Amino acid sequence: MAYQHLQVDGSALDLPVGKVVCIGRNYAEHARELNNEIPTEPLLFMKPATALAPLDEPVTVPKGHGSVHFETELAVLIGERLTDVDAQAAQHGIAGVGLALDLTLRDVQDQLKSKGHPWERSKAFDGACPVSRFLTPASVGDLTDVNLRLTVNDEVRQEGNSAQMLTPVLALISYISQWFTLEPGDLVLTGTPAGVGPLKPGDKLVVEIVDLLRVDTEAQ
Repeated sequence: MAYQHLQVDGSALDLPVGKVVCIGRNYAEHARELNNEIPTEPLLFMKPATALAPLDEPVTVPKGHGSVHFETELAVLIGERLTDVDAQAAQHGIAGVGLALDLTLRDVQDQLKSKGHPWERSKAFDGACPVSRFLTPASVGDLTDVNLRLTVNDEVRQEGNSAQMLTPVLALISYISQWFTLEPGDLVLTGTPAGVGPLKPGDKLVVEIVDLLRVDTEAQ
């Protein structure tokens, strides 16, 4: 299986669909808004390939599991095999930069966390990771200065800059590769700014890398 719906600047990708490695609490204000401790090192969790969905198609809101929250993230597509690499090698391993929503079953997550259980069920369900097309790294430029924005029903709900990340993008990729190998086709989601909240059917969303990439979509 290959990325049929993911493109880098209009060119089709010849990459397999891989795992999605996510970073929790990489923006301090987001950690605070959920009353979570600010981590001293990257907090890693994963979504399977079955969580992926195209962001430019309607976003499915799961029913019967309580509140579903949106979390807007800068997404990095890996193009080379990366094992225990430094930041420079991590930069060479990036095939594209785009957007993703880390959809979260917040009530389920809170219940699992209260019991000390793993909370993959709240993050890894089918369709939990809508992803945009990708821009070339060169067109994005400095990964420590990327502006993200989410507008819901004409109201700006999330807005942040990658400079606010506790661990920058290249350092994240390097850190991940010290624990497990990143393969071509894997995605790295780099954390969400403050402002997360519930997503409801009928909501109209605009997800942006400001001035570079915009995706209009709707929850259903």
